[in-house]
Amino acid sequence: MYKRVLLKISGEALAGPKGTGIDENVVGDIANVISECVNMGVQIAIVVGGGNFWRGRSGEKMDRTRADHMGMLATVINALALQDAFERAEIPTRVQTAIDMNKIAESYIRGRAVRHMEKGRVVIFGCGTGNPFFSTDTAAALRAVEIDADIILLAKKVDAVYDSDPAKNSNAKKYTDLTYMDVLDQGLGVMDSTATSLCMDNEMPIRVFGLSDPQNIKRAIMEEPIGTIVHK
Repeated sequence: MYKRVLLKISGEALAGPKGTGIDENVVGDIANVISECVNMGVQIAIVVGGGNFWRGRSGEKMDRTRADHMGMLATVINALALQDAFERAEIPTRVQTAIDMNKIAESYIRGRAVRHMEKGRVVIFGCGTGNPFFSTDTAAALRAVEIDADIILLAKKVDAVYDSDPAKNSNAKKYTDLTYMDVLDQGLGVMDSTATSLCMDNEMPIRVFGLSDPQNIKRAIMEEPIGTIVHK
């Protein structure tokens, strides 16, 4: 069982079947699983995406920096929704943001985040890295390295890494084991190249799995061979 994990949850996964916004049933199911894991003694940090509300590349005519800042605000909406669900499940939770929002969240401080986890609190990181042109995947890789996580658990809508979109290609090949260079050379949609390179440079393993069944979070923490593992 992993001791400390960085869980990356895509915004689309939080939307559930409706595809946009927040599905409270999905968030509630995630909270129940996180509660089980915390009670097992696992230290958990979460980076959440914002694609269920806004993606930086959605504004084709918009200034990219401004569009990315809007995406960062979307991640904070999701972070607060998760915090609310977690606290209703009696999970001590803190939200830290890379952009100062002192009225609603703590500012990101590495030492404070680690201390929260050591005390059994779940820490949710919002606003990505706080910089435009960097995705929340890159934020997940950066925060995982900073807090000395054992692994990045990448919870997505798809259940693993494929050589093409399985929703469009019924013959898409499913991978169970990949190296960082496999991902970069083949352009596989695990993480963006910046995030993958950061993980490779710091030998941070990545487990990709589907969030259709939130219990997969616990299975991944227990090191069950689900989804796809990306490593050295």
